[in-house]
Amino acid sequence: MPSRCEICCELLLAILLPPLGVCFRHGCCSLEFWICLLLTLLGYVPGIIYALYVIVFIDRDEYFDEYRRPLYAPA
Repeated sequence: MPSRCEICCELLLAILLPPLGVCFRHGCCSLEFWICLLLTLLGYVPGIIYALYVIVFIDRDEYFDEYRRPLYAPA
């Protein structure tokens, strides 16, 4: 479970650079990251909305395994 500080930083990044916030949460090779990147390129606001949704509502522990490990997860 991420701490409040991690979630706050991810939300701040999701507002400034939406794909980066999603990358820290789900990893840079995840489907969520690529959808967020595409939405951000098509329009900044849809990228922000999707990034906030992914960070707040999608549980990363459900998808956490050896192949889809986020960047900052311990090895």
